[in-house]
Amino acid sequence: MLDIKKFFFKKKILIYGLGETGLSSYNFLKKNNDLYLYDDNKNLIKNKIKKKLLVKRKNIYKNKFDFILLSPGINFKKCHLKNFLKKNFSKIVTDLDVFYGHYFHNKNITITGTNGKSTTARLLFEILKNQKKDVRLVGNIGNPILNEKKITSKTIFVIEASSYQIEYSKIFKANYALILNVSPDHLERHNTFKNYVKSKFKLVRNQTNNDYSFFNVKDKFLKREIKKEKIYSKIVNVDIRFFKRNLALIKNPYFSTEGNQQNLSFIFALAKNFKLKKNILFKTINKFKGLKFRQQIIFKSKKFTLINDSKATSYSSSLDVLKSLKKVFWIVGGIPKKGDKFLLSKKDSLNIKAYIFGKNRNYFVKHLKSKVKSQVFKNLEQALKKIILDIKLEKNDQHKTILFSPSAASFDSFKNFEDRGKKFNLLVKKLKIKKLIYD
Repeated sequence: MLDIKKFFFKKKILIYGLGETGLSSYNFLKKNNDLYLYDDNKNLIKNKIKKKLLVKRKNIYKNKFDFILLSPGINFKKCHLKNFLKKNFSKIVTDLDVFYGHYFHNKNITITGTNGKSTTARLLFEILKNQKKDVRLVGNIGNPILNEKKITSKTIFVIEASSYQIEYSKIFKANYALILNVSPDHLERHNTFKNYVKSKFKLVRNQTNNDYSFFNVKDKFLKREIKKEKIYSKIVNVDIRFFKRNLALIKNPYFSTEGNQQNLSFIFALAKNFKLKKNILFKTINKFKGLKFRQQIIFKSKKFTLINDSKATSYSSSLDVLKSLKKVFWIVGGIPKKGDKFLLSKKDSLNIKAYIFGKNRNYFVKHLKSKVKSQVFKNLEQALKKIILDIKLEKNDQHKTILFSPSAASFDSFKNFEDRGKKFNLLVKKLKIKKLIYD
């Protein structure tokens, strides 16, 4: 029988990837293990002590490691050590495995899905915190899980997990697994949508009969996974229709879109399981302000609304907010996701004007031309300037929304989606959009 307590004790471990995840793993494991470090870009490592522990690529093949702790951002098929990793794939683990090896007695609520993971994780954290629980928010949303201190037996972990983390993990198990939704994403890494869904559903497959899994059992993609093998966890069916009465009590406009309401249904299902106090629960939800660059309303008046949704990196992540708006000037562009499709019908797209910017303009024109009226621009600033002119020429008094929801990755022109979101806000200020539209 596997002794989890000793899984990462006195072992020879290669830590591959020295970003936040790798460094937190090093600091956590260094006392009781023999560690070796490697990164594809060793020039980024400035700490002299860690540089001494760096192992040369040619020497890696001479060593026999017990484990290879791989940072989720590394694609094992396209990195410097791809042949070595392929040969030793069974030894690959993640920081989630290390966490579970040390804190398997603690409750963890692990959230995954294509859209809404971070927002749902943050909201759940605030709800549990306001219910006087010792709760930590970790994983993909920010703080590496192995950086947490002063953990007691009552500490609850809310973990946002990506498909990459789940795919690489070996012993990690979620006590409460939430799969919010699935739609095509990260296919450049998983190759097929089938592989992507499989990686998400691994969160449920790894559970035991003492655990709970939350998802919509009627989701056609997840249904296929259920049929393939026996699920041991207690399945909680999360259907938005079950929570209409609860949703009616939510006055927060942030939860006016269908997608946010669906994700909120998972909170209600979990709250029932945890027997949380309803008055505190609803109070927290109604005060929740959301996260930056995720359908974030940066200005609202009777005439128009400005929404910064820079986090939207696929059509599916923009679809929900597009459906909720009546007259929308949609700014779209960036690096498109493999296999992505714009699923809104031409009839439902009549209220949308698309302003396409960036190097991949032709891709978006081709995808949207049969459904949405569009114009192309070299950059984001030019697109915004044209929107100002078009809005001023509009003769009707209908409420208008400028929606920055790029539906694509940001790396063609920006460091990440946060950088892209900040640049958008700076342009709004620079161009004095609010003043120009009112003049």
